[in-house]
Amino acid sequence: MIQTIDAMLNKFESGKMTRRQLVLSLAAVATAAAQSAAKEEGFRAVSINHITVKVPDLHRTSSFYQQFFEMPLKQHSAKTHILGVGDSCFFGIEQGDGQARVDHFDFGVAAFDADAIRAKLTKLDLKFDSNSKESFKFHDPDGFLVQVNAPDYVGHVG
Repeated sequence: MIQTIDAMLNKFESGKMTRRQLVLSLAAVATAAAQSAAKEEGFRAVSINHITVKVPDLHRTSSFYQQFFEMPLKQHSAKTHILGVGDSCFFGIEQGDGQARVDHFDFGVAAFDADAIRAKLTKLDLKFDSNSKESFKFHDPDGFLVQVNAPDYVGHVG
């Protein structure tokens, strides 16, 4: 980057670049450097997008949460219900085959870039479940199932 800035200054001093061009070029270099540094630092979670539980009786559990907490049914299939929580979160309920448990939690990630997150997970030797550009899951170092996507992800039933 120093060589790039030095070359720009040489062009300016020799009259091959105007002051305006120099300022715009320096701003572009600074922006690119800031974006690169932000990507290298990590992936900032900005919301808990949803939590999904697996339960022995999907309809009983879904009815309870819909009635008790006034959560509207946003999407559903034979094995999954997605209930709305506020404007940007949801609560997932899936039909399980045993004891009730938390299946996974999901973080909305600022400037979500699935490929960049997968690359970092690969460097950490952590496995992920798909090549989706929208959302995917992985196990953290303690074995928790974590899903990541953009903060505005609304879920999908299968």
